[in-house]
Amino acid sequence: MGTSPLIPEQRRQHILDLLRTDAVLSYRQLTEQLGVSQMTVRRDVAALDDQGRARATQGGVAALARLLEEPPRSAKAEANMAAKSAIAAAAAETVTDSMTLYLDAGTTIQAMRPLLEDRRDLTVVTNDLGTAGAFLDHPCVDLICVGGRVDVANQSMIGRLAALTLGELSVDIAFISSSSWDARHGITTPMEAKIDAKRAAMASATTSVLLADSAKFGHFAKYRVAPLGEFRSIITDSSLPEEDAAGVRDLGVEVVIARG
Repeated sequence: MGTSPLIPEQRRQHILDLLRTDAVLSYRQLTEQLGVSQMTVRRDVAALDDQGRARATQGGVAALARLLEEPPRSAKAEANMAAKSAIAAAAAETVTDSMTLYLDAGTTIQAMRPLLEDRRDLTVVTNDLGTAGAFLDHPCVDLICVGGRVDVANQSMIGRLAALTLGELSVDIAFISSSSWDARHGITTPMEAKIDAKRAAMASATTSVLLADSAKFGHFAKYRVAPLGEFRSIITDSSLPEEDAAGVRDLGVEVVIARG
C-alpha cells in the first residue's frame, strides 16, 4: 500500500520542520520535498504567512527568527551603518521648527542629531542617554530626559517610571525604534520592561513613526509593543523586499524607503 497523502496541516508542519534546517526554501524545493503541486505549496506558504508561523518571500518561504535578547548598544552601533544613516536623514526631513519630539532609544535615532542642527525651538524628549548627551550642545533645544531604571547594556531608561513621565507630556512626533518587526507581530521586544515607555510615548504623540532597518524585518520577540497599524509611517532602507513592503502597506501604513 502507498503512503497516504499528507493533510494540509501536516504539510505545513513539515515545511516548518524543513525551515529549522534551511532558513529559506524555494517553491521548487518544497514541491520536490512534499510531492505536491506548486499551487498547493503556494497555498500552504500563504497560510503559514497569514498565521505568523513563517514568512512568504518572492519565490518561496523564510523562517521567522525569534529574537531572544537584544544585542548591546556597542554591537548595534556597528551594524548596518549606511542603512541607519539613510533612515535618520529621511526622519530628520520630517522635523520642522518648534516641534516637540520623542526620540526613542537606539543608534539609528541618535544619528538624527547632527541633521537637526539648524532646527529652532525644538523640544526633545528622550529616554536614551546617548541621545540626551548629543543634544546638550544644541543651540535651540529644550531637552527633557525621561527618568527610570537604566538599561546599562543599551544605555537607556526603561520601566514604569519612564512611562509615568511620558504620560505627562504632549508630543508632535514619536520616533520609535525596535530590534524586531514584521507585518504579523508588529514591533516586539524580548524585554518586558521596555514595553511601558514605548507605549506611553506613542500614546502621548499626535503621530508615531517607526525607524527600523530591513535587517530587523521578519524577526520577532515574545513581548508585543504595538501592531504596525498604529504607526503613521515606517522609515526603512532599500534592502527591504518589495513584497514585504507591500504587505506592510496593506495594513494602511506608509512605507518610506530611505535611500543613501
